[in-house]
Amino acid sequence: MSLPIITADERLAEVRGVKAAIFGPPGIGKTTLLRTLNSTTSLFFDLEAGDLAIEGLAIDTIRPRTWRECRDFAVFIGGPNPALRKDQPYSEDHYQAICQKYGDPKVLEKYDTVFIDSITVAGRLCFQWCKGQPEAHSDKTGKPDIRGAYGLHGREMIAWLTHLQHTRAKNVIFVGILDEKLDDFNRKVFVPQIDGSKTGLELPGIVDEVLTLTSLPDDKGVPQRVFVCHTQNRWGYPAKDRSGRLDLLEPPHLGRLIEKIRQPLPIDARPLVTDAPRMPAPAATPQSDPTN
Repeated sequence: MSLPIITADERLAEVRGVKAAIFGPPGIGKTTLLRTLNSTTSLFFDLEAGDLAIEGLAIDTIRPRTWRECRDFAVFIGGPNPALRKDQPYSEDHYQAICQKYGDPKVLEKYDTVFIDSITVAGRLCFQWCKGQPEAHSDKTGKPDIRGAYGLHGREMIAWLTHLQHTRAKNVIFVGILDEKLDDFNRKVFVPQIDGSKTGLELPGIVDEVLTLTSLPDDKGVPQRVFVCHTQNRWGYPAKDRSGRLDLLEPPHLGRLIEKIRQPLPIDARPLVTDAPRMPAPAATPQSDPTN
């Protein structure tokens, strides 16, 4: 058996889907982004039952109502994880059981994009399930242990997101609500609305793209919907572009955005700054008045 090295040519020839998290305030039009995708090759993972925004759109849909169904659909879409034990979710045994339940997984080959609306509701379903598990109860008293429930919730959500992220050939789009809060210093901050802190903190490291869908004024002061795509933005919105292809602001068209991310880009076209950092000069110390 030879060492299983993936050559540079093989890696460059691989089909890799875009994994993105899109956050925005309620009513900004996150679900409406489905209208910008090819409806015949997209699968709507509808957790919110909020499809009024796409009424009349001919698109295939799945509607999980429990956390177990969310995990089942994830392993059916992403296939098994060979590193897991037989009794664990997303294992080979889990995958085979779900294939017996739902049929041949080749039915999913027609879809190149899975649109999950929303990760906020997925987190609620997960936490509801976690509160009923043994880890969420004290071994000594049997009473509910909220810390145990949140710990299990974080592990479950990260495992679910990571499994879907490893669905290499498909675009997987997670949509969630963005909250505006004040920190301890009374500064405005934006955070994803997800139960527990672990998922919101680790999600940007799991997906390739983090985008904020928001409304900003144009050069005439007229509000316009835009994607904020860069980490360094003056509004403080959560954003990340691992592809290096996106501008700071992009039009709110998800289909064209995915095409832009997947277009060829020479490695020397990526911005790579290796200059020595230049620090600002220290502020001058005010001189005291000797006459005082």
